[in-house]
Amino acid sequence: MAEYQAQNKAKLISDTRRRFEAEYVTEKSDKYDPRDVERLQQDDNWVESYLLWRHNVVDETLKMLDESFQWRKEMSVNDLTEASIPRWLLEIGGIYLHGYDKEGNKLFWIRVKYHIKDHKTILDKKKLIAFWLERYAKRENGKPVTVMFDLSETGINSIDMDFVRFIINCFKVYYPKYLSKMVIFDMPWIMNAAFKIVKSWLGPEAVSLLKFTSKSDIQDYVSVEYLPPHMGGTDPFKYSYPPLVDDDFQTPLCENGPIASEDEASSKEDIESDGKETLETISNEEQTALLKKINTTEPTSKAEENEKVDSKMKAFKKPLSVFKGPLLHISPAEELYFGSAESGEKKALIVLTNVTKNIVAFKVRTTAPEKYRVKPSNSSCDPGASIDIVVSPHGGLTVSAQDRFLIMAAEMEQSSGTGPAELTQFWKEVPRNKVMEHRLRCHIVESSKPTTLTLKDHAFNMSDKTSEDLYLQTQQKSSPL
Repeated sequence: MAEYQAQNKAKLISDTRRRFEAEYVTEKSDKYDPRDVERLQQDDNWVESYLLWRHNVVDETLKMLDESFQWRKEMSVNDLTEASIPRWLLEIGGIYLHGYDKEGNKLFWIRVKYHIKDHKTILDKKKLIAFWLERYAKRENGKPVTVMFDLSETGINSIDMDFVRFIINCFKVYYPKYLSKMVIFDMPWIMNAAFKIVKSWLGPEAVSLLKFTSKSDIQDYVSVEYLPPHMGGTDPFKYSYPPLVDDDFQTPLCENGPIASEDEASSKEDIESDGKETLETISNEEQTALLKKINTTEPTSKAEENEKVDSKMKAFKKPLSVFKGPLLHISPAEELYFGSAESGEKKALIVLTNVTKNIVAFKVRTTAPEKYRVKPSNSSCDPGASIDIVVSPHGGLTVSAQDRFLIMAAEMEQSSGTGPAELTQFWKEVPRNKVMEHRLRCHIVESSKPTTLTLKDHAFNMSDKTSEDLYLQTQQKSSPL
């Protein structure tokens, strides 16, 4: 059955491509951006998203592609950048991505009170919507968003039905399958009639995605940690520009500093903690040597610290999956595996390998900097070398599947220094288009047998197991024969 479905899907994708090329592109190729036509021929997921939105009816899918591609060229979607948007629109904070709903979908905020109906600015507002959606679509490749229409403190001047219709068309035609739901918060009674029109635009299938909420029930969809105070939440986030709100990968301690504190005190705390955890698995002689290292008050060199970390990390087998980027190969490719709350949160390992002929600077950010210690979080990697990054939750804090990690990397000039000051200056000056970015999700492994998942406790006597090995092993054991 599964094989038949796969064959049928492949046939639909092939037919869509062939017919679009024959019936639309040949005679009307000037109507489309060639980059979109090329992507259609190469990206199966993109074709499939249009097909699914049109219930696998190829004729209807072709019409949708035609309308969507014309719009993409008219709006120059592939070339939209920050420079395409008036700075005041970016500064006002009326449209941005931030946080997640309870299903793990990204929140796309539209603060309606900041939008005054004005035909002179409507095109720029539409470009801002397209800019954010295109930016998100390229990074998440199909993962839906939840639109948060915040109507608090709005009046009649904020009602712009042309703008609302454009937003709806974005999800109906231009970005199919990207809408998880549309949460309408605190809608004034004066807008009741307007939203009856909105429902007719959405169509019967999409109307079910509209969720009208107030302060009393919005937590049915979004937890307090991602709701602002005026919605009854506890999110301390305050929008500001520059820089862009970049998928919530913030560094609150300082502009380009570490994700979490990595001062001498925390480092000593980590070393002592790690030493206690591993004493039971090594000999008495080794214990004595390790305790001497832990208790020493003499400063250690960076080389000695790295050697200490390297010796401990040899106990970990490298993750199996690999993302092969132009500057770095990153393991694991997509997900960091952590134990469940039942088994205790365990450390995860990220391995970066420099595949260039230059030094590559890198830094790691997270959507939840208060939860994690990342070592190192801001450093460099020599040509051909590999760096091990240890991610560990702070004690008592729970890993969430909504948490994300962002790895940023850029090549450095051979003459550049790699000290903290040089790296800080480098990240301030490096052009955005020279930065490679890769995202990792968190995966919590549910198990009633923590011993099969414990990287921390078994790092020294189960060195042939990775977090991914253990996850697969657990899945196999829990699966029925």
